[in-house]
Amino acid sequence: MRFASAFLVLLLAPSTTDAPRHEIGNLVVDGVPEIPRRIVDRLNQYLNTRGATLLDWEPDGSGILISTRFGDTPQIHRVAAPGADRQQLTFFREPVFFARFDPKSKSGGFVFQMDTGGGEFYQYYWLDRQTGKHTLLTDGKSRNQGLLVAHGGGKLAFASTARNRTDFDLYVMTGTAPGGAKLVKEVRGDWNPIDWSPDDSKLLVRHEISINESYLHLLDPQSGELKDVNPLPGKKVSYDGSAVFARSGDALYYSSDEDSEFLRLTRYDLKTGKKQVLTPKINWDVLNLAVSLDGKWLAFTANEGGTSALYLAETAHPQQARRVELPKGVAFGLRFDRQSHRLGFTLNGPQSPSDVYSIDVRTRKLSRWTTSEIGGLNPDSFVSPDLIQYKTFDGRMIPAWYYHPRSAGAKPAPVVVLIHGGPEGQAEATFSSQVQYLVVELGVAVLEPNVRGSSGYGKSYLLLDNGFAREDTIKDIGSLLDWVATRPELDKGRVAVLGGSYGGFMVLSSMFHFNDRLRCGIDVVGISNFVSFLEHTESYRRDLRRVEYGDERDPKMRAFLQSISPTTNAAKIKRPLLVAQGKNDPRVPASEAEQIVKSVRGAGGRVWYVLATDEGHGYRKKANSDYLLAASMLFLEQNLLP
Repeated sequence: MRFASAFLVLLLAPSTTDAPRHEIGNLVVDGVPEIPRRIVDRLNQYLNTRGATLLDWEPDGSGILISTRFGDTPQIHRVAAPGADRQQLTFFREPVFFARFDPKSKSGGFVFQMDTGGGEFYQYYWLDRQTGKHTLLTDGKSRNQGLLVAHGGGKLAFASTARNRTDFDLYVMTGTAPGGAKLVKEVRGDWNPIDWSPDDSKLLVRHEISINESYLHLLDPQSGELKDVNPLPGKKVSYDGSAVFARSGDALYYSSDEDSEFLRLTRYDLKTGKKQVLTPKINWDVLNLAVSLDGKWLAFTANEGGTSALYLAETAHPQQARRVELPKGVAFGLRFDRQSHRLGFTLNGPQSPSDVYSIDVRTRKLSRWTTSEIGGLNPDSFVSPDLIQYKTFDGRMIPAWYYHPRSAGAKPAPVVVLIHGGPEGQAEATFSSQVQYLVVELGVAVLEPNVRGSSGYGKSYLLLDNGFAREDTIKDIGSLLDWVATRPELDKGRVAVLGGSYGGFMVLSSMFHFNDRLRCGIDVVGISNFVSFLEHTESYRRDLRRVEYGDERDPKMRAFLQSISPTTNAAKIKRPLLVAQGKNDPRVPASEAEQIVKSVRGAGGRVWYVLATDEGHGYRKKANSDYLLAASMLFLEQNLLP
């Protein structure tokens, strides 16, 4: 763990615990006792699990770029062949999760994206492989996203808030000289380029209004002309962000929920507007579309309630897509190599961290490129969850992942309810060292519910928590507590709630609604007051969040949001609370954490508070995340397990 000076004045009420406020590296820790060595030692192996994510294929097919962590942050590495060593290419203090090759580069260079301090004002850089030097391509201060490299190389497209810090205008850059980006279309709202046409003359772009409403357009970068794709006046449709051109250039493949509860794979003829639904029998969201460069192969995944089914089809017979057998988990980041021989992807399962795989499209042979370390632990000891359903207050069935400890004896197990963020997120069957430590080492059962408003279960389910229906999600948590009470293997008297972002709000809200039924709660970067959150979240996010939560500028909605906010109800939170926050969070500002800590302590409640001065929305740096996990386990030992 690095030790450095960190100075911050927090406007908080004095801690009600004996542990004084102090600094540990870049963390300001308030009210947290010293963490016993035994916890750190036992956690050490779990803290040293790692994963790998596919970023891109080398243009000649000789290797891949991945993101993985060997130091404090994830960095870019090259892997030459399945099972080969990982060669590190970037060495920054900030995490690097994105990179794309330019096939025209003589140096084998690539573009990568990096943030500073978790503020999410992402910048693009060029790395010259021959010199090892990197060059800033963007302005160094705006948020940049959605980068695409032209199929033939030599051109980049991306969206940026450079004009006004709020709207994502569309830019094209020829070459990789700093400052060479040209504004090709000024827009309002959240826009992203998602594919170049096969001849690199046009861009397919997506405009997102909300998770339930988005639009596709064709953009001519020369003239700035926008043309609607699939115009549907007066009708709201959602498109997945992985739409692609057919390599003939005369059609698109996209997933949309037009006339359906789920996102369905559709072929759209650009000349006639004729649509053909290619997955009429898959009643799940179709995601992660990819088309091979030769135009012969189409790949996609189906989100089957939190696990992935991977499909591969010949574009000549797209309705005859064949399922590829994979281990249980979630597949994402589908990319064909430029030779159109292999499909690469990342797979994350409940008993195995993310690793990179590829499939030979002709033989269907599966190759594993990386085998990420799991801290020397036995993977057979990890617990895979069961998918359960429970009935909630209005008769609906709510899905949840249920991790039950194998070591449970005669006594009922304590329970942690782990609530995802979003709120349009989804709890999936993926690996978590935190969950495995709870289940394997502490004998705690973990429940991850997908309450109403979660994605993956149809657009009607997604809308059930919007606006004035916000607290119906809390009722879903209450019904889960009812379900726990019916299970003889679970201890209804020892239940904790844990969640991040919107899940942090759910933790705080559950704490005051079900004070007598919970032992404690852990809130990570959570919303504590909807009005102050909407007023202070970064401007480029504000309208998108108003669609979900309601517009705080409307007096009736403002009064409602204020009434249900945790800060308004802080006096009802009597159980111990741990709050964690990143100082540079652009989504949920640090003031949200500070005001709930102050309010709960002011009402006599007990709070542990951890603030990372070099993080944003969540902890990305190993020293910080290690400390938070250790503090969380100590918190649960003291407040849940007894």
